[in-house]
Amino acid sequence: MSSGEELQATAVTLKGPQELALSELKVTDPQATDIVVRVTESGISTGTEKLFWTGEMPPFPGMGYPLVPGYEAAGEVVEAGSETHFKPGDRVFVPGANCYEGAFGLFGGASSLLVSDASRAIRIDEGHGPEGALLALAATARHAIAGPNKQLPDLIVGHGVLGRLLARLTVAAGGPAPTVWEIDPSRHDGAEGYAVTTPDADTRRDYMSVYDASGSVDVLNDLVGRIAKDGEIVLAGFYTAPISFAFPPAFMKEARFRIAAEWTPDDLTATRGLVEAGALSLDGLITHTSKAADAAQAYQTAFTDASCLKMILDWKGHA
Repeated sequence: MSSGEELQATAVTLKGPQELALSELKVTDPQATDIVVRVTESGISTGTEKLFWTGEMPPFPGMGYPLVPGYEAAGEVVEAGSETHFKPGDRVFVPGANCYEGAFGLFGGASSLLVSDASRAIRIDEGHGPEGALLALAATARHAIAGPNKQLPDLIVGHGVLGRLLARLTVAAGGPAPTVWEIDPSRHDGAEGYAVTTPDADTRRDYMSVYDASGSVDVLNDLVGRIAKDGEIVLAGFYTAPISFAFPPAFMKEARFRIAAEWTPDDLTATRGLVEAGALSLDGLITHTSKAADAAQAYQTAFTDASCLKMILDWKGHA
């Protein structure tokens, strides 16, 4: 990539709810602290990205249409600023970028090319392949679990990608195997060292640490009834509806509620270490892959097909 060349990207663009297309966008000029990344894979989030796609996303700083979605991007550095520690050819994970003219980049990772401050990127092993795009979600799960005054889950609600990562991290940390609830029978497979069941089949009422990865507020009253006294419920999903629950049962249990926010750079570094050491596997989480040219159908599938745990867009071949 020659100096002074105007950068263009082919990017997924949400022009409004369910108005998704590929667009050619000018990319801002990189500075000395930036890297230019040619994206090879990007992931589709069935949480926050789905809310933008449906138009249900509550007001959020930096949001608006048109929007380039995606915060899970892996690719190759093609240009590195003089004040970065990267070099061309490095494989990196980038949690999106705000580098587009004419479109919001609140996420900004679903693009053939992006410019990012080097401090946001992390070098990853070439051998990770498409799974490298899952690093942010794995770091999100790690952030929910790791740190002072945090307990490992003994019950996880939801066996999607986040729920599976929470369970795998719990096992990797040496904790007792958690129970995982999943109401969709098609998502019961794939458990590694833990059991998956339904709420109706589980009679336990003494869980100390329950992690909800479903994003559903309807389950909260049931969870309050399942915890022991002084038990904790961790909200690890993303919730659009107001959170509510019956107070008297929570009062009797002296229940504690905690909200798990997004990952930090330390979580990303620690998670990469777990993956590279073989302590955390990202295998079996990607169920669907689509060419970036077919993005509109790929997003539809990711958001409407229950068999789709994680959809990856393949950007190889896009300039």
